[in-house]
Amino acid sequence: MESSKASAGKGAGGRKGGAKKKSVSRSTKAGLQFPVARIGRYLKKGRYSKRVGTGAAVYLAAVMEYLAAEVLELAGNAAKDNKKNRIIPRHILLAVRNDDELGKLLVGVTIAHGGVLPNIHQVLLPKKTAEKAPKEPKSPKK
Repeated sequence: MESSKASAGKGAGGRKGGAKKKSVSRSTKAGLQFPVARIGRYLKKGRYSKRVGTGAAVYLAAVMEYLAAEVLELAGNAAKDNKKNRIIPRHILLAVRNDDELGKLLVGVTIAHGGVLPNIHQVLLPKKTAEKAPKEPKSPKK
């Protein structure tokens, strides 16, 4: 009687024996590339609040991944405009400063080796001489 019970393959906690299910990370479950578990650990360790919900790490990872993808896409376009295959800090700066929303988000941020946006103040530009009223053409003499 006991041998039939053991041969049924009952494991600990009433689970059936056999191959163990492979663990699936929370990042994979959420469809993200950023590490949800690590971000959750940092949220707890940072003591931002007494308690941190499980969804907070997923949400923050999704937001961070979106921002990173947005910056990388714009920087890649800036690199392509400059006929380069590699993104350098200059391309990141050009991407961020030329985008309205990212520019507002990173208004106080300095990007090392980024330089500045090309800009010449209007006062420094040479004055246009063609602003005078054009002379009326004389009618041809007969």
